[in-house]
Amino acid sequence: MSLRLGIDTGGTFTDAVLVDDAKKIVAAVKSLTTRFDLSDGIGEAIAGLPSGLLDRVIMVSLSTTLTTNSLVEDLGAPVCVLLPGYNESQVKQSGLLEILPAQLVIRLEGGFDAVGKEHQALDEDGARKAILKLQDQVSAFAISSMFGTRNTSHENRLKALVTELTGMPVICGYELASSLGAPRRALTAALNARMVPPVTELIASVMKILERHAIEAPLMIVKGDGSLASVDNAIEKPIGTVLSGPAASVIGACELSGLKNAIVADMGGTTTDIAIVRDGQPELCVDGARIGNWHPMVEAVRVHSIGFGGDSEVRFGGHKGLSIGPRRVVPTSLLAHLHPEIIPKLEAQLNGMVSARSNRFVLRLENNQVLLNQLNRVERKAWDALSDSPIELDAIVLENREYARALARLKRLGLAIYSGFTPTDAVHVLGINSHWNSEAAELSARLWMRQMRYLYGFGSWDADDVEQACSQVYTLVKSTISRLLIEVGLNETDLASSTRTSGVTELLTRMILDTGHKSRTKPLFKLNFASDYPIVAVGAPAASYYRDVAEAMHIGLHLPDHADVANAYGAVMGSVVQRVRVTVTQPQFGTFCLFKHDEPQTFATLEEARKCAEDMATDEARQKAIDAGAKSPKVSLSYEDTHVKNEIDGELFLESVVIATAIGPACDWSADKP
Repeated sequence: MSLRLGIDTGGTFTDAVLVDDAKKIVAAVKSLTTRFDLSDGIGEAIAGLPSGLLDRVIMVSLSTTLTTNSLVEDLGAPVCVLLPGYNESQVKQSGLLEILPAQLVIRLEGGFDAVGKEHQALDEDGARKAILKLQDQVSAFAISSMFGTRNTSHENRLKALVTELTGMPVICGYELASSLGAPRRALTAALNARMVPPVTELIASVMKILERHAIEAPLMIVKGDGSLASVDNAIEKPIGTVLSGPAASVIGACELSGLKNAIVADMGGTTTDIAIVRDGQPELCVDGARIGNWHPMVEAVRVHSIGFGGDSEVRFGGHKGLSIGPRRVVPTSLLAHLHPEIIPKLEAQLNGMVSARSNRFVLRLENNQVLLNQLNRVERKAWDALSDSPIELDAIVLENREYARALARLKRLGLAIYSGFTPTDAVHVLGINSHWNSEAAELSARLWMRQMRYLYGFGSWDADDVEQACSQVYTLVKSTISRLLIEVGLNETDLASSTRTSGVTELLTRMILDTGHKSRTKPLFKLNFASDYPIVAVGAPAASYYRDVAEAMHIGLHLPDHADVANAYGAVMGSVVQRVRVTVTQPQFGTFCLFKHDEPQTFATLEEARKCAEDMATDEARQKAIDAGAKSPKVSLSYEDTHVKNEIDGELFLESVVIATAIGPACDWSADKP
């Protein structure tokens, strides 16, 4: 019997499952994700599987939330972006300056017009100087030329120059998105480049563990649309793995529940991801997925993903009272589980004066060599000290403020992470969960209560009633989940995008949950939400919250077997899918232009242009699918045509986008291990 090995690396847990020919899970293991060295957590998960079954594995497939989490938390490696033909306004509109220092965003002379004609000659000398100057400050390069999808020659020349001068990772905007919209394409390229180091590290970690266990099978990775791609494809275009974990969870949830119509809710440590499934298929977001505050040009499953999970920090949110997320911290219960020596320090903090630094320990997170090379002497010393054990922030501020500032910079760079009080700690105090250290969770809760009371004047609970305070956090989590579900429903009609309707979501949530209306025996309004769409809740924290959420919202709930490893299971369910788009336009009457690669081609008739586009798209899609690991892919064609009507000429053709979709399995489910 052949088996498939599914692996999911999330912000908190790494899961591994073995799936048989009948698509049943025969073994499943969870381990903690070790962000500093991912191979430790992955190795522990795979080592927990029955060793006698590993030689039957014919395919390994990987899903991850690391790229999603990086976007939500605004983390990522430093990159240089080269922008031929962009002006200052377009750079500002792109959002690049929100994620990168201005000195890493380089505007150059160059670019094309809307029909692919060179607007200005490319400034190769300026590009060469920028590349050589910045190569030691960045992990990768991104390139986006004005109208680069109409003519790719400037982007290709700069890519060749980066490779020639540095040999570093580099990606062009046209390789990621075929649509117009230069600012978004530039942002997409930059976000992609930022993800190259973590995805490369993840894949290297998995391959090292597979070699250790003598698992000789092709390694695939889940893309954001739920399809599979080879690891080489993922390293080159890691932006495609944004929403990899959520996409895998949607596929896994559908398979595990057997439902055709459902709301899939995946709650992890860092994010909550919600998708609607109809007729067994999640909807694709062709215009690009929205992740946190960003909207890159990435085709993905339409998922509502926000920074809200079991490890999100519970904090004071001003006039709104308590807030949860989007910042992820290490739950104190988990920190004490790994480092019991912090418990006496928490007790000492509780006996002293509370401060904003109470409840805070600093520990290593990422191991980015480019960033480490940029640390000064004190920062490097602080980094080295974190290798021994977590550092108590309150104590270090009193002992050595320079050292404390160095730790704060490590945190800002994403090299370190703080601990704090989280919903995970609250459910440990309430006895709903007991995976980690409940004593530390209660100490953390008491410190947090004192912070809320004495620093922010918040909290109506009794001073020593820790369960009452944690119950308030638990209630806030439930109501936040309910609000997210209602937002997804409003998004179906684009209502949630209006700032004027932001209060409507809160009002609907309160009405559906009957908050404040318990005294009315016959209310005027009775609201039903998703009566035909039960929730399928997956993810490690799901069982702690969703029973109460479903009951309060009067909707059905499925918590399928193996719901906590749905992502890893969904990772082996997909096929390889590659799409190629070729655009044909009529810039002037009787002339048809085909845009693909370096130079536009012109034709006298639409039929000739479209036939060339079909052949070109078909061949490229088939080859891309094979390169991505597909076995005998099949190609289908679809079209997006744009016409206008006027009184003189009647119906006039403007544009046709020929879309070739190549689909093929990554392996044969009926195949035996040779």
